[in-house]
Amino acid sequence: MNYGQIRKYDVANGSGIRTTFFLTGCDRNCPNCFNRDYMDFSYGKKWDRAAEEEVISYLKLKEVEGLTVLGGEPFENPLGLKEALINIRKEVDKSIWVYTGFKIEDLMNIKLAREILEEIDVLVDGEFIEELKDLKLKFRGSSNQRIIDVRKTLENNEIILLDGYK
Repeated sequence: MNYGQIRKYDVANGSGIRTTFFLTGCDRNCPNCFNRDYMDFSYGKKWDRAAEEEVISYLKLKEVEGLTVLGGEPFENPLGLKEALINIRKEVDKSIWVYTGFKIEDLMNIKLAREILEEIDVLVDGEFIEELKDLKLKFRGSSNQRIIDVRKTLENNEIILLDGYK
């Protein structure tokens, strides 16, 4: 698994001040993708223990509310993503957001993807669609994308949107 960048502080991709990392690799080829370079699975650096420790050190800062994982497509790196999230959760108890072009309904029916969902708190799902672009939306680019409370969704087996983002 490779990553394109790690940001110590990010206020655009989830609530509060967050640490983010961008995984590389994506086969979706969405029109007007904002991270074209990150579609290449070999782009960037190898995710390793040093990268993980860097992220954990940022997450331990009191001003950082949580972690956000973007891409590329995080769910196209499922084994590495699952391992990274488990390792991070062992060290830090803060919220984890993940952005994906997939729909949660599909991810919930794939064993490994569901195991990843069990490690995260919020999922922003759905492809960016240029025709549905809305600059007034918070933490998403197009109106088809949803900000999902993953814990409540898995508990209730129905899609529960995060409070304040309906």
